[in-house]
Amino acid sequence: MDTDFFKELERFTLLVRKRVSTAYSGGRKSMRFGHGISPVGYREYRKGDDFKLVDWKVYGRTEKLFIREHEEERSLVVHILLDSSASMGYAGKYAYSSRLAAGFAYLATMENEKYTLSRFCHRFYPGEPKRGRRNLISSIAMLDDTLPRGRTNLKLVSELFASQIKTTSLVVLISDLLEDTEDVITSIFRLSGHELVVIQVLSPDEMGMGFGGDVKFVDMESGLSVITRVTEGERADYQTRLAEHNEKIREACDQVGANYFLFQTDRPIFDAFSEMLTRAVVWKT
Repeated sequence: MDTDFFKELERFTLLVRKRVSTAYSGGRKSMRFGHGISPVGYREYRKGDDFKLVDWKVYGRTEKLFIREHEEERSLVVHILLDSSASMGYAGKYAYSSRLAAGFAYLATMENEKYTLSRFCHRFYPGEPKRGRRNLISSIAMLDDTLPRGRTNLKLVSELFASQIKTTSLVVLISDLLEDTEDVITSIFRLSGHELVVIQVLSPDEMGMGFGGDVKFVDMESGLSVITRVTEGERADYQTRLAEHNEKIREACDQVGANYFLFQTDRPIFDAFSEMLTRAVVWKT
């Protein structure tokens, strides 16, 4: 894997740190509510809440039960979910996506944060939390050694991830998202309990149907094939359907507050990171 673009990412590390420091002093903070020491607000008591957290002074004034919520500091964990199914092996999609994954791991390393690098197809291969340059090198080697295979089952993977990761984290999903639209949307909603970044990677041929005449198409995951003639009308119909599929994904991301990006594999990798990081959405806390 060519990692020369890592050097260019360092300038964004400084911008990220600057943006974070404007809101917080010291190291990075990731907020969750619990039994910390800094009160941040109140909410009404709900069945099952710890009764010890009731603010009785507020009760004395309002005759209603309120819970005092607190801000608790913890380290940010970047969970990178990388599609390594067979379809990702087409036209360099996996190679491009693995560089995106490595870039996020590098940014986490530069911030001295932990990251996990998990791969999936029809099965989920969860990674262990790692930190530091030595682990980054081993992660890159693992990406290089991975051969895309198997079918995609993002719905199952999102279920497994949600059941295993309970604390709110930054989740970066990288995939071509060429599954049933409703399954993709369901997966996005299931992952939306986290700070979610959804990155769709497609080849130029997939975006524009860069074929004409009699063509044999082979599904890289099922092995099924079909021979057809690609006319201008069929190309236009394909582009319309793909655009509708992608737009529904974008709308789902907007609905849950996730960040959605679509990149073609011919786009320089640094340009992709530049778009994501200059929009200041990747490191929300």
